[in-house]
Amino acid sequence: MEFLEVALENIEFTLQKNQRLAIAGETGSGKSTLLKIIAGLAAPKKGHIHFENVKVLLPQERLIPGQPGIAYLSQHFELWHNYRVAEILDYTNDLEPADAQNLYHLCHIDHLLGRRTDQLSGGERQRIALARLLVRPPRLLLLDEPFSNLDMIHKRTLKAVLRNVTAKFDITTILVSHDPYDTLTWAEKLIVLKDSRIVQQGPPREVYEMPTNEYVAGLLGDYALANGQFIRPEAQTAFFFSTHP
Repeated sequence: MEFLEVALENIEFTLQKNQRLAIAGETGSGKSTLLKIIAGLAAPKKGHIHFENVKVLLPQERLIPGQPGIAYLSQHFELWHNYRVAEILDYTNDLEPADAQNLYHLCHIDHLLGRRTDQLSGGERQRIALARLLVRPPRLLLLDEPFSNLDMIHKRTLKAVLRNVTAKFDITTILVSHDPYDTLTWAEKLIVLKDSRIVQQGPPREVYEMPTNEYVAGLLGDYALANGQFIRPEAQTAFFFSTHP
């Protein structure tokens, strides 16, 4: 069996328990690759990942690739065809019935349990794919472009779901996205990648208002350059940092 081997360079960061980290960057910058390495689904050429002080094993070091306690949701959120939602969720459910029902309510899917997977919208499929990971609650949740195929209403719904369920189950979360709305309004910490390297990291507002270079500035929104300073439009700043969930 072949495994993806990748070449990220000088990637180093730590994440506190229950923290929300977003990883931003242009297409091909290494965002999804980094997420797969953390999950134990891809092998770096050098270096290693530690999760809760335990080394994450390479995919070729495990019979089934993936690290216990870490759940990875790809941007394709595949579901089995021609199954009812309840059947998919029951297959991996480790929760007590009352806790499972509470999770389904938090994920806004309790009314969908009797439907087949071919009767679901994109937003419904995504929330069910998320719930399928959470019925065996992970300690670290990795989300690969979770909002990329959703309209603004469904983005807000999914962000609220993520806030509620990660708080409920004490889950640390890492999200990758190229959309500044997804990262700046959601994360507590932001990492920006370019050419498989970290070019800046810190609190989202700090990175947004004090970008280290024009790549970071342009990636996160409109700006003007005056006397060597990056100036953001006030309306855009208010949009990102006011009341958005």
